[in-house]
This record gives sequence, structure tokens and C-alpha cells, in this order.
Amino acid sequence: MKDSIRHLIQQALIRLTAEGVLPEGLTPAIQVENTRDKTHGDFASNIAMMLAKPAGMKPRDLAQKLIDALPADTAISKVEIAGPGFLNFFQNSAALAGRLEAVLTDSRLGVRKTTPAQRVVVDLSSPNLAKEMHVGHLRSTIIGDAVGRVLEFLGDTVIRQNHVGDWGTQFGMLLAYLEENPASAETELSDLEQFYRAAKQRFDDSAAFADRARELVVSLQAGNDECLRLWARFNEISLSHCQKLYDRLNVKLTPNDVKGESAYNAELPQIVDDLQAKGLLSESDGAKCVFLDEFKNAEGNPLPVIVQKAGGGYLYATTDLAAMRYRSQQLKADRVLYFVDQRQALHFQMAFEAARRAHFVHDGMQLEHMGFGTMNGADGRPFKTRDGGTVKLVDLLDEAEQRAYTLVKSKNPDLDEAELRTIARAVGIGAVKYADLSKHRTSDYRFNFELMLSFEGNTAPYLLYAYTRVSSVFRKLGKGIDEIAGHIQLDTEQELTLAARLAQFGETLNNVGEKGEPHLLCSYLYDLAGLFSSFYEHCPILTAENEAVKQSRLRLAALTGKTLKQGLELLGLETLERM
Repeated sequence: MKDSIRHLIQQALIRLTAEGVLPEGLTPAIQVENTRDKTHGDFASNIAMMLAKPAGMKPRDLAQKLIDALPADTAISKVEIAGPGFLNFFQNSAALAGRLEAVLTDSRLGVRKTTPAQRVVVDLSSPNLAKEMHVGHLRSTIIGDAVGRVLEFLGDTVIRQNHVGDWGTQFGMLLAYLEENPASAETELSDLEQFYRAAKQRFDDSAAFADRARELVVSLQAGNDECLRLWARFNEISLSHCQKLYDRLNVKLTPNDVKGESAYNAELPQIVDDLQAKGLLSESDGAKCVFLDEFKNAEGNPLPVIVQKAGGGYLYATTDLAAMRYRSQQLKADRVLYFVDQRQALHFQMAFEAARRAHFVHDGMQLEHMGFGTMNGADGRPFKTRDGGTVKLVDLLDEAEQRAYTLVKSKNPDLDEAELRTIARAVGIGAVKYADLSKHRTSDYRFNFELMLSFEGNTAPYLLYAYTRVSSVFRKLGKGIDEIAGHIQLDTEQELTLAARLAQFGETLNNVGEKGEPHLLCSYLYDLAGLFSSFYEHCPILTAENEAVKQSRLRLAALTGKTLKQGLELLGLETLERM
């Protein structure tokens, strides 16, 4: 609808320019926003205030001329001037009802991408295979997954890339321990943290072990068959741990999406040679670097992108440059989204610029760091175990499910055990994910089980219950959500408000896809659930005064249910028919 209003305003501007009211050459960005107060219409534009000065007119006078010049549109019932010169547009309720009718029978719920479809690489999760996944990997995994799901739904081709840390000096230590304890591959590796600590302890305690670990790093990098076999076995077991968590989190990542650091190892010398050939390399204390004038330190000196250490080793930046070239040349990406901690912002800014200067990426390819804040404990401090250790992700999810089980059982003691466990899984995992996704991506947030498992406020339990409330209407009716005849008619304030919000689903998803911010979808679904609750309380559905009204309200309820379900699925949450 906003695009339609922008088009109407554009036509009015063309007409006023032709009539000499506006000077030639004006190309304003036409802003159309949703109004907060529906007494002021459904949409508002400040275009008259933007153009009043070049037009030499008072904003309200220009606003009136714009209204007079607007082409007629059956979707708009009226346009009014508000305040200093805002244009307020009121939707035609019959036209809105007609649009919702079309949405109701569309498998995509009327959602279309407002920009051309793209090939989008989503770089997400990226755990270090030297250790078990911990809470620090949660945000990259689920935020990247939600944005990837939304982009796919909009029509983009999404290519997921799990850039795991599966190379580096720490693997010599781990390989040495595997070599000494071959049975640990089947036993101790069930607890990767314990395995890592045991290997580190041997490294610290034994000079001979440390020497052997260093030898194995060199052998691994040189392609020794036995080292590669042990390394591959270690990665296989580590990745199986990761995959179990991805499946449990309902994240769309598979082993085929893994493209770790090791995948680019053979390309790194060529990356350095190509940078040298393009005149971008300088030497600093024996290291090979790309210096970028726009990035300076506190003393005003350019900061380096180090691509090869003095000893010949490569760094994260080298691997990232190789990955960018691969994603451009092989994957043919139009856009690459990196879901990595906000603290890596400078690294990515510099790596992106180096890649562009070296022409490792094609012109027009969008490189975007989708940085995120940290997860903290309820006290605002870094989230740790009671003894100060790192919280394993598996332990966090276990506790979430158990807390949800206790909560659901207290509310529904008569449910059988299997259904209790099913509900507890959906509520517990959903609560952890939604508590994260509902926060602004770049913000730090406090992890609090009591708040996230509440049935009040902007939480997963509240939204899951809102969907079951819609489902209960159709259970009582004895019909499926797609079996409702009749037509939508919008008469009451609650019906109109709910309908207007339902019509904004596509706009919301386009915003999420553009900005990489799932909290926008969370806010929309929370708002929609609240509007349905008000509609449910004020507008009787099954006991409506006549059959036409009943069918209309059932169709509104059906569209609300479909939208809530689709929205929750795009966030990676499992919905329930009853709780």
C-alpha cells in the first residue's frame, strides 16, 4: 500500500511541476509511514513540508495543492491535512477487505519482495571445532537462520555458509592427544570441553608433548596423510555435535553448508601473490600487510590488514579474503551477510575494503556485516556458569526444556507425558530463541529464564498461546482453517485495526530482509497477537449476530492464524495447536 501511495504522490508532483507550482528538477525521496494513531488515518507523508521551501509556499498550502492534484484511487477513502502540513491517507475499508481476501487464498500470504531477487550468501554460526558449542554461538546461529528464512520466503536464493574454525595451531595439540589416546575419539570426545582441557594440560605439562604438537601442525599443513586422517576424524565428531544442536534448535543448517577455514587453505598463497601483483602489499616487521588510509590508529597512522605473518603463517583476514573471492566467483553472490559479533566490525570493514580494491569481489556485490551484541546474565555481566566457566549450549537448552516442562505440567496436569514433552520442547527452545530474536540485533541483552518463559509480554509462550487461541476457534467449529466460506467485511474499530495490521506482513518481512533485523518481525507478531486478542474480546465470532458477520470474522481469524504461524516459522519456532 505504501508503494501505491508513493506512486500517487509522484503523479501529483509531476502534475504540479507541469503547472509551474513546483520548480523543475526536484527528485525528493517520498516518505510514507504508518500512523500510530488511526484517527489520523493509516498512512502519513511529510512531502509538503519537504518541498514547501523550494516551492516558496507554506507547507499547509502546498499540502492542499498536492491533495487537489492526487489521482483518484479506490483504495483511498480520503486524504486530510494534519499539523504543520502532513498528508494523512485513510484506507478504503472495502478495498482493504478485498486485498485481504486475495491474501487469504495465497500460499505466500500476499508477500512479494519489493526489490529484485538476489543470490544471497548467509555466513552464520561458525563455531570453533576445537571446542563444544557454547552460548556465544547462539546469536550468530539463530539470527542468521531467521534472516535466511525470511529472504528465502521473499524469493531470494539463499546459500548458507558455516565458516567453521577447523584449521590452526591448536589442532596440533589436539592431534597429538588423539595420537596418544586413539580410544578418546569414541569416548572423551563425547565431551569436547573435557577433551580440549586434557590436551591443553598435556601440552602445558610435557615439553615432549608440546614439541610433538608443533611437529604435527607442520605435518598437517604439509598434507601428511595420517595427520589429515586424524584431523578429519576429529572434525567429523565435532561437527556431529554441532549438527545435533542445529537440529534441536530447528535451524536450517546441514553438513553440506559447512565451508570451513581449511577449505581455503590451498588458496591463501595465491591471495597474497594477487595482492602483491596489484601493488597493495607492504612489509611491516616482516609481515605482509595491506594498509588502508581510511582506517587509522590513535596516532593517525594507517591500520594494516595483515595477510601473512613474518613466519609465513596466514591469518583470519587472509581466509576471509579467500572466502569473499570464492563467494563472488564461484557462488555468484549478489549479497553476502556476515552474522558475526559486533566487536569484529572494524575487521570486516577493513577486509571488505581490501577485497574491493583487489577486485576479489565483483562490482555491485554487497558485503554487509550483520553485527550483534552479547548475551549477558540476569545481572548484566557476561553469561557464565556458577564456577565462572563457559555455558555449554546443550546445557542451556536442557535447562530451558526442563523449566518449560515444569511450567506446562503445572498448568495442564492431565496431559499425557508424550504431549507434555512435545509442548515443553517447543516452548523451551522457542523461549530461548525468541528472547534473543526479539531484541535489537546490535544490542546486548540479559538472559532471564523467568521473563522468557512468561505467558505475558513479548515472549514465545505468549505468541505460541495466541496461535493456539486461533486454532481453538476452528476446533470448536469443527472445520479447518481453510474451509471457511463468505467474505471479509470490516465494520468495527477492532476489525479495521486488525485488518490494517494483517496487510502489513509483507512490508514487515521486506524490512527484515533489508536490515537483517528479526526483532522487527517479533514486534509485528506481538502487536498482531494483541490486536487479535482485542478483536476476540469485542467481536463475537462463533456467536456473531448473523451468518455473514460470523463468516467474515472467521476469515479474519483464519488469516491471523496463518500469519502468526508463518511468522513464527520464519523465526524458526515450532508452533502448537494446543498448549
